[in-house]
Amino acid sequence: MNAVKAWMPATATRRQPALADRFILVVFTATIFLSATLLFAVQPIFAKMVLPTLGGSPSVWAVSMCFFQAVLLAGYCYAHALNRCLGTRAALIVHLGVLLAATLALPVALPEFAHEAPSGNVYLWLIGVLGAGVGLPFFAVSANAPLLQAWFARSGHPHAADPYFLYAASNTGSLLVLLAYPIFIEPALGVTAQGNVWAWGFALLCAAIVASALSVFGRNQVQAGVAPATAILPSANISWTERVSWVALSFIPSALLVAFTTFLTTDIASAPFLWVLPLAFFLLTFVLVFREVPIISHAGLVDRQPLAAALAIFGTASVNGSNWYIGLLGGTAAFVMTSLVAHRELYLRRPAASNLTEFYLWMSFGGVLGGMFSALAAPQIFTSIFEFPLIVALGLLARPAFVKVFAKEKTAIRPELRLAIIMLAAGIAVLAIVDQVIAHGLISGHFKLRIVTIAILIGATFVFRNRILMQTSAFALMLAVAAILPEGGGSTHVVRSFFGVHRIVDSPDGTFRQLMHGTTTHGARRLLSDSGQPLSEIVPATYYYAQAPLVRSVDIARDHVVAGQGLRAGVVGLGAGAIACAARSGDTWRFYEIDQAVVDIARDPQQFGFLSHCQPQAGIVVGDARLSLAHENAGAFDYLLIDAFSSDAIPTHLMTAEAFRLYLSKLAPSGVLAIHISNRHLDLAPVVAAGLATIPGTKSVLVIDNPANPGYDTAPSRVVLVSRDEAVLKSALALSGAGQLEPTASVPAWTDDYSDIFSALMRSRSKNGSKTREAAAH
Repeated sequence: MNAVKAWMPATATRRQPALADRFILVVFTATIFLSATLLFAVQPIFAKMVLPTLGGSPSVWAVSMCFFQAVLLAGYCYAHALNRCLGTRAALIVHLGVLLAATLALPVALPEFAHEAPSGNVYLWLIGVLGAGVGLPFFAVSANAPLLQAWFARSGHPHAADPYFLYAASNTGSLLVLLAYPIFIEPALGVTAQGNVWAWGFALLCAAIVASALSVFGRNQVQAGVAPATAILPSANISWTERVSWVALSFIPSALLVAFTTFLTTDIASAPFLWVLPLAFFLLTFVLVFREVPIISHAGLVDRQPLAAALAIFGTASVNGSNWYIGLLGGTAAFVMTSLVAHRELYLRRPAASNLTEFYLWMSFGGVLGGMFSALAAPQIFTSIFEFPLIVALGLLARPAFVKVFAKEKTAIRPELRLAIIMLAAGIAVLAIVDQVIAHGLISGHFKLRIVTIAILIGATFVFRNRILMQTSAFALMLAVAAILPEGGGSTHVVRSFFGVHRIVDSPDGTFRQLMHGTTTHGARRLLSDSGQPLSEIVPATYYYAQAPLVRSVDIARDHVVAGQGLRAGVVGLGAGAIACAARSGDTWRFYEIDQAVVDIARDPQQFGFLSHCQPQAGIVVGDARLSLAHENAGAFDYLLIDAFSSDAIPTHLMTAEAFRLYLSKLAPSGVLAIHISNRHLDLAPVVAAGLATIPGTKSVLVIDNPANPGYDTAPSRVVLVSRDEAVLKSALALSGAGQLEPTASVPAWTDDYSDIFSALMRSRSKNGSKTREAAAH
């Protein structure tokens, strides 16, 4: 009950409510809380179900969020229609019919056609899978928040005139389940069990909705000025300016949510559990400020937002493997502050309860537009995750000064518009001058350009005492920064696909060329000798150098091939194609790659040349590797390499016990299975050991390679070698840094139904912390 009181408006009447009032408040709060819990629990559940068919791409979540926002809009339209056209009794009957129809789609599961993705554009295919698999149940649940609040407004409760405080209960339920999912739900249950539990929760929700409606029917007295339970509330006049402001204030944080999530899972770490964190922050902003007295000062947020935005743009523009935390911290601060400001402005512009469902409808419409821009439009427009810094800049438009200016008459906004144009022109002029200075060699690098522009921005936000001047200058300069920053940061070639952003980057001195996916290197080539002379031969670098475990494992497999036969090799994950240079005459190599953009890069002789020089006739199969390998004959390979990164994480469906059984079934009796598990964020060795332990007759070796002088030429790597042949394992154990890989009792095997990314992350953090403490002690 204390939690319920916390959601009440501060200025609400202080009288002790009657027992009926208490009952109604508890029932509606609990029902909305349960509905929100189910609404947001099903999103990671179903996205995790569909993820394996699309190679673990972070775009799965971006498109899924866009789909869920669109269905949420449909649910809000449906709730608005029920509220406008029907009384509570009739609306309950219709809504129960929809809920009953939704039970026919339970439990939540993938439709039959969803087990193999098409090789071409998968955006529409994924939306179709989402619609067929979870569309109707999600639609039925999505309508509950505005519909129940509208019913509460008709209940005659003392707080019925302003039911928006119930939205905090909704968002609290959503927030708690999102935080619980990676920490408690995912480690404890497989996705099939999660779907079954969700179905039981849906049944409980149906009962709670009936109880909520009956509590309104059973109300004996109606408060003065509130319509009876069966009446339809009149609509107040709402201007289109107000509607547009609702859409705009919803568009910015929603677009920022999808853009920040894409940035986080593409350039920081591609781990599915990270998907829920930005969404949890997004919902937390509603809990904090969507109330009569915000928990965080609105004025304080407004004053600090430009600085957070500056840090975000600076961090995202210069993010790499060593300073990724700058982009993470700055991006998170800008995302949260912008959402807090926009959502507070939305609350301050909420209409009377009679227009509640329309208000939520337009909010949802703005959210859909924002999600569609970041998830569907931006990947077609930008070749990098450019939408994130761009929306951070546009987020300054959600500040009170701009919202108030927008609402004024045209004659009143001309001075502010003129000032904005002047500041924007001045900002771009300054940046253009600095860019020319760089071009003429007076200073070097776009990094210094960013430093200068950020310094100008921060200075402008503090120099101007007038709030309008400060905010206008901040927006103008921020927009200039976002608009002028080069995409790719020195990349010679940038391409963006459904599976991420791929950059071909030359080292500053031109000695090396590397293929980057997010912040992870997927292959590199030495272009110049130590003396600076161009090299005519093709020299693979990083973890494909001559003595690297990945290359030595090819030699081990070749040593155990029947005399006179060439090596039959399969590689899951093409990258730049560097491993192809371990081939010899007579070998047969086949690559499995899910991303056509990677295939085009690897085949281009002007970029790396590994394939064209070492294996011009190599076969390349485009599509999900597990599905493609399933069509191969048993014993088809003497060597099979699993090296499929999605930025810095191997897709989970390639690391399950079922996947390992598939790989081993395709190996010859003396074949070698090599699994590349190098990762900055996840400790994958215990996961692999646990999965292999479920397969009788297999033994594995973990090879940890730590070169004396790591860099472009020689990069550290961790590789697991698996075979059923004792002679092969003996050869593997002879490698430097090799040791027997044994399962850990506390780490269960991952399966197609169960995986636990969060625990792998925590183990990695614990090991890194132990190494740091050990180094400090020495």
